[in-house]
Amino acid sequence: MNIDNAQKAVDDWIKQHGVRYFNELTNMAQLTEEVGEVARIIARRYGEQSEKESDKSKDLGEELADVLFVVLCLANQTGVDLQQAFDKKLDLKTKRDHDRHHNNKKLK
Repeated sequence: MNIDNAQKAVDDWIKQHGVRYFNELTNMAQLTEEVGEVARIIARRYGEQSEKESDKSKDLGEELADVLFVVLCLANQTGVDLQQAFDKKLDLKTKRDHDRHHNNKKLK
């Protein structure tokens, strides 16, 4: 599924199940909450913090999908074509960083 299709799928879901989009500020707060859940898993599972028993069953993929869902909601409700924006960003990063990481001694 490309990003255009994902945006449409989220919009269709909202129209069928969600009544309407939450306002942008509510969705921003929701995004922050979801990113926090991802951060908690990463910090405890891959970082130096110990993982609590209650966190061991948490699914990182599911939490990342929650982040993606809210990002798609925000894009839809603010009129952002996320596919176009992503393609533009990837092109910019490719041109800007083409040799940068290859020349970074820290990554060798």
